Amino acid sequence: MIQSGRAARRQTMRAIQPRRNPAAVLLGLAWVGALAVLWLWWDNTAVVRMDTAQWLIGGGRITGLLGGYMIALVVLQMARVPALERRVGSDRATRWHAMSGRYAISLIVAHVVLTVWGYAVQARTGFVEQTVTVVVDFPEMIKAAVGTGLFLLIGFVSAGMVRRRISYEAWYYLHLLTYVAVYLTFWHQLATGAEFVANPTARTVWYAMYGTVGALLLWYRVLAPVRLNLWHRMEVEAVVEEAPGVVSVLITGRRLHRLGAEAGHFFRWRFLTKGLRWSANPYSLSAPPRPDLLRITVKAAGNHSTALSALEPGTRVWAEGPYGAMTAARRSRNKVLLIAGGAGITPLRALFETLPGNPGDLTLLYRAGSTEDLALWSELREIAEVRGAKLMYAVNGPDGARPEITTERLQQVLPDIDEHDVYLCGPPGLAEESYSALRAAGVPARRIHHESFEM
Repeated sequence: MIQSGRAARRQTMRAIQPRRNPAAVLLGLAWVGALAVLWLWWDNTAVVRMDTAQWLIGGGRITGLLGGYMIALVVLQMARVPALERRVGSDRATRWHAMSGRYAISLIVAHVVLTVWGYAVQARTGFVEQTVTVVVDFPEMIKAAVGTGLFLLIGFVSAGMVRRRISYEAWYYLHLLTYVAVYLTFWHQLATGAEFVANPTARTVWYAMYGTVGALLLWYRVLAPVRLNLWHRMEVEAVVEEAPGVVSVLITGRRLHRLGAEAGHFFRWRFLTKGLRWSANPYSLSAPPRPDLLRITVKAAGNHSTALSALEPGTRVWAEGPYGAMTAARRSRNKVLLIAGGAGITPLRALFETLPGNPGDLTLLYRAGSTEDLALWSELREIAEVRGAKLMYAVNGPDGARPEITTERLQQVLPDIDEHDVYLCGPPGLAEESYSALRAAGVPARRIHHESFEM
């Protein structure tokens, strides 16, 4: 028995080898690239003159170079490269994309204003007159002006106040204009950029950077999804009601085990039927993937998720993925706590079944509005019984009072909470409340694994 226990512990520890998150390395490389871009300006600037016009034009050149570099990063972050989507996390990559987009647009605006202003001071003309001259007379500038206008439009519709007032589909298809804007502005950079006109090496590097980003975008956004769906040929097998407003969609296909999907992963799903074929929404796997079956469980929270309850068997499915970093690879401790809220139960239910560990090492806390809202509860109880895991729930009281997740309550349930890895998935309010309580209980931030699907 002792040897068996030791063997089991060794097997568990072999399974608990956390995959290192490359976020810090990637951010470091991005900063190195920015410094290299600044070096292009420095290497091409023989003398920094002290007059106003040259200061303004120099500032325009610097912001233009950095803006062009940031645009390449923005497109790279849209390419859904596995190193970002599965290792860094889709939610973090999305935040990087939004932040990079704001920086890129700010740099582009600064580039336009500083450059035109500098030329106006130099020529002793008005700003508007100089703007017309630059757009009409400079090479590739009409296309660049249109591209800049598209960037401003995309930035406008992506701003929080506007974004919340338009549909996801409208925002998504307007966002695709980014590719048109990139194409229109790219040629202007090489045609008028002082760093590129007389420097073939710099032009080659710029072509290589944009070419690499374009190739990654073409492969991971177009060719790989086409290959995936032609090969696996997925379709809806059945739709099962799990709780009020919650349904599971069973999806069959060929050789689904070759997708590389794991518990905790999600796909972007497009159902090829009326009203759904033009929308691709992210839903997590709610059960471990099987060679012939995938399952997602969805709570009605909008037009797309509500319409899934009416899907007919045989409906063709177009999927992209798998994505997400909230998998067993993040685990670094024997003991694990899973905290789910609402629809956040879906990836955690799959992890609850598959995470390696000994009896008593695994705990799931499920937060919901009422006991009727505890979707997949019978499955969770069965898994808990088979694995010897702890299963708890917290629901609103008869008067609607909402039980808070506090440090004291967590420590009461799990006195050694600071020795746990924690997987957290749920609405923003629950995530913030739980994160604060966990940190106060001594759980390091690196062992709190959270992924947001509000994209």
